[in-house]
Amino acid sequence: MQFFFKNFFTSSLYYDNILNECTKNRFWRRIIMKKKLAYVLCGTMLLASLSFAGVSANEDLTYAVEAGSAGEAAAQDNGFTYNSVASQADALMEVASGTSDAAIIDLLMAGAMIGEGTSYPDLTHTDELTEEEYGVGCRKGSDLAAYINNVFAESYADGTMEEIATTYGVQEALVEQPEASEETAEAAEDSDVAYIQDKGSLIVGITDFAPMDYKDDNGDWIGFDADMAKLVAEKLGVEVEFVEIDWDNKIMELDAKNIDVVWNGMTLTDEVKSSMECTNAYCNNAQVIVVPAE
Repeated sequence: MQFFFKNFFTSSLYYDNILNECTKNRFWRRIIMKKKLAYVLCGTMLLASLSFAGVSANEDLTYAVEAGSAGEAAAQDNGFTYNSVASQADALMEVASGTSDAAIIDLLMAGAMIGEGTSYPDLTHTDELTEEEYGVGCRKGSDLAAYINNVFAESYADGTMEEIATTYGVQEALVEQPEASEETAEAAEDSDVAYIQDKGSLIVGITDFAPMDYKDDNGDWIGFDADMAKLVAEKLGVEVEFVEIDWDNKIMELDAKNIDVVWNGMTLTDEVKSSMECTNAYCNNAQVIVVPAE
């Protein structure tokens, strides 16, 4: 390779010198110009092929992704080789330990977990593979989604949502909320809102996922999603309980009533929206590739 570039640039200069000596002879000038053009085209094509080789090389990496996540879907859509792990935090550990070449995680998590001053200062993120939105998932047909939408609307209007978001550095990702609905439909016999109020607790399915849901130094769950869930529980007049779940089984956990809601930076995919009663989107996000910093 070095031989080619050495000869390419040397030959190019060589023909420049000959051109200067042959300016009075149009016949030889045409021949030399054609020869020089051939070298330039050859070099350009080689550089282009090297560039494409660099792009396709990413497909040879092994990516760590959370099972059942939007990151796993992005890996599948791009034809990447991947390892499914229990959480996005585990995906970062895979890259840090060298077990996987890269990870695909949420942009909001990347902003909180990698780079200078974070848990993983030697990791960085590169390409954004998707653009997406977060929502909260309830049981299909549940009236809880509409109730949460009203809390979203009210807290967005009075600034509470932005205040909570600012605490965790996600205020720029907030999605503007529509006005709260003034309709108060009569609760059905199978109302989730009534069910939750009767049992006195809102059980929230989560994973360890900063800055949305994670534990503080005292072992208490905090984060933007956790604090918003606490606000909804307060409005319902019940206690909030956080339960870590296997993200790949979130729909099953919800339908079995082991949890009342999935609230953990959940991407509103077609699969999610067809399997759950989802709230309005409340945060923008993207799936990004995380690699060791150079």
